[in-house]
Formats: sequence, structure tokens, C-alpha cells
Amino acid sequence: MTTSPRKTPSPDSPLGRLLAAPARPGTLMWIGVRPVRKAALVSLSSAELIAEHGIRGDHYETRHNGARQVTLIASEDIAAIASFIGRETIGPELLRRNLVTRGINLAALKGRQLRVGDAVLDISGDCAPCSRMEDTLGIGGYNAVRGRGGVTARILTGGIVRIGDTLTVVDVT
Repeated sequence: MTTSPRKTPSPDSPLGRLLAAPARPGTLMWIGVRPVRKAALVSLSSAELIAEHGIRGDHYETRHNGARQVTLIASEDIAAIASFIGRETIGPELLRRNLVTRGINLAALKGRQLRVGDAVLDISGDCAPCSRMEDTLGIGGYNAVRGRGGVTARILTGGIVRIGDTLTVVDVT
């Protein structure tokens, strides 16, 4: 059985208007970088996002890795993942994402632009869990993250981001 590819609704259609509706602003809650591959994340209070590269000090910074220059996850999803694996809480560093947000539905922003501090990001897609989730979260960790792993983004405009910065959707017309 084959499935047809998803079609993007016309911006003038009822669904298109709903998808383009303004999103409530959110807040940046946590910042982390991995200085080297497979290393533990280092928590920061601020970071420099470099356009079309990544976060200064992160091992992905020099890789020019297209759609995955920075990763984001909502704190609300972290709470759900903790619940799915039977824990009260889990630290954001265990999920290996760079930015943790609160109050904004990242999954609804795919294909849109997001301003964080001085930087502008293009939300490029879902951030699928890696097999390391079983090691860091325990048995069932991979499946707990499925569908809640956050999003990937390209850095369109570089700048400094700080914990407490507001996240707002940029209207592109």
C-alpha cells in the first residue's frame, strides 16, 4: 500500500489560515552545547548562534549541517517524557537538545521562523530520538521520546541568546 505525500494547504484555505495563525510567545529556559561528539552537554546561561553554522562551542558548529544547526525541545515535552519512563523529572541535558523552551508549541512551527533573543531560526523539521536514549533514559527511553523529541532549525540570523529570552514567531510576508 502506498500513501500519497502530504499536501501543504493553500494559505487561503481554512486549514491554511489556522496553520498560519499567530503563536503565543514562549520563553527560553535552558541552553546546552556538546564540545565534542558524544560528550555530555554543558549548560550555559547565554550562547552565540552563528548564522548557517551552529552554536559557538558546540561540535556541530563547524559541520555546516544544513537543517540541523540547532535543536529545540519544549519543557512540556520533557515532562511528558519523564512521565513515560516513570520518573518525576529528567534533566534537559539527557535529551541532548540545545535549547529548551516553555509556553510555545514547537511542533506547530515547522516551516516557520522563530526569533530567540537576537537570532532568527527557521524551524526545519522534527528532531527524532537517537538510539542513545536507551542508554541515557533506560529501557523504553527511545519510545518515550518518539513524537516529543523537539525540532531542528537552521540559524538564519546569528546573535546572542540568553535564558529568559522571549521566543516569538516571525511573520514572513
